[in-house]
Amino acid sequence: MDRQLGCSSAGLESTDHRIPRFCTEFRTFHIVRDPINVNPCMSTQNVAVVGYGLAGRDFHSYLIGITSGLRLHGVASRNAETREQIVREKSCRAYSSIDEVIGDDEVDLVVLATPNHVHADYAIRAMRTGKHVVTDKPMCLNLDECDRMIEVSISNDRLLNVFQNRRWDGDYLTVGNLIETGQLGEVNWIEMAWQRWDPPRTWRGQVSAGGGRLYDLGAHLIDQMLLLIPQPVASVFCRTQYKLPGYDVESMALVVITFKNGAVGVCDLSSRSAIPKPRFHVFGSKATFVKFGLDPQEAAMKAGNIDGSVEPEEAYGRLHDGEQEKVIPTLPGRWRSYYENIADVLNHGAELKVKPEETRQVMTIFDAAFQSARENRVVELDIP
Repeated sequence: MDRQLGCSSAGLESTDHRIPRFCTEFRTFHIVRDPINVNPCMSTQNVAVVGYGLAGRDFHSYLIGITSGLRLHGVASRNAETREQIVREKSCRAYSSIDEVIGDDEVDLVVLATPNHVHADYAIRAMRTGKHVVTDKPMCLNLDECDRMIEVSISNDRLLNVFQNRRWDGDYLTVGNLIETGQLGEVNWIEMAWQRWDPPRTWRGQVSAGGGRLYDLGAHLIDQMLLLIPQPVASVFCRTQYKLPGYDVESMALVVITFKNGAVGVCDLSSRSAIPKPRFHVFGSKATFVKFGLDPQEAAMKAGNIDGSVEPEEAYGRLHDGEQEKVIPTLPGRWRSYYENIADVLNHGAELKVKPEETRQVMTIFDAAFQSARENRVVELDIP
C-alpha cells in the first residue's frame, strides 16, 4: 500500500451542518493513506463491543443500536452474570473474551470499551484478524502504542478510530461558532475545566489500568483545544497532585499548552472540586465567553432517549464585550453523529471526521504532559 508522511494545513468542508467549519480545519502531522476498501454491497456492519461497564453499556451499545448501517452483533464480558444481562438487555450475542470476538467471522467492527491499558493490544490483534476498530478515549497510553496501532491499521487496510463524541457537545459547538463568526475576535487564551468531587471509580482509579482524570477527561479537553486553536504547538507544561487516599491516580491535573503564535490553552482536571470552574472560559480581543455545566446528552442517553436532551436556558453561556453582556443559547449537540460517520465510512467510503493524525497529536500532548509532571519543567515540542 502506498503511503507517506507529510504536513498539511488544508481543511475539508464539513458536510454535517451541526459541525462548524473549524472542526475540519486542523493543521497537523498528516498521515496519507489509500482509502479503506469498502464493500459496495454491504449496508450494515456487525459490531461487537468489548466491555459492558458504563462506557460499553450506556454509550457504545446504545449509540450503535440507534445508528443506521450498524448492528449490535454482540458484547463481551468476562463475568457470567453480566453476559446473561447482555443477552437480556441487548438481545445479542455475549462473548466471554476478546479471543471469542476476533474469532467470530461475522464481526466487522470491534469497539473497545475496556480499561485503557489493553487498547493497543486488543486493537492490534483485532485489526490483524481483519476487524475494523473503534477505541474509547484515550486511544492508548502513549505515542509509541499509538504509532504501532496506526501502522497495523495501514498495513492491514483496517479502520482505526477513537470515540471523540464530545466533538458534538453543544457547548463546544457553540464556542466554535462564536470563534468562526468573529464574535470573540482574535482568541489567544482558552481555559477548559472538568471537575468533580469524587475519585474515579473501578479501574479508572488505578494507574496500572491507565486510569486517572487526565487520561479519562483530558482526552476530550485536549482534543477540543487543538481544534479550537488550530496552530502549531510549541510547548506543554503539566502539574499534578495525588491527594486521594487509597488511590494511586492524580487528584488534580493542570495542562498548559502553548502554541507557536503565542496562544495558550489550559485544561484543568480535578477529583477534588466541589465547586467547579466554568467548563469553557474563552478570552478574545472583542469579547469574553463563559459557560458552566456539562452537555445534557449523557443524562438523556442514560434515561433511554438521547434525542430528548434539552439544555435549560439558565445553563446558557454568557458573552461580554466590556460594555454589555448577552446570553448565548447553546447549539444542540448530537453524539449520534460519531457512529453515523463510522457507518458512512465503512458502508459508503465517506471521510473520517476523527482523523488518525489528530489522535496522534493528542497522544503527543499526553506524553509531553506526563513528562512535564515527572520532571517539573516545560517540555518543548515541534508539532506542525
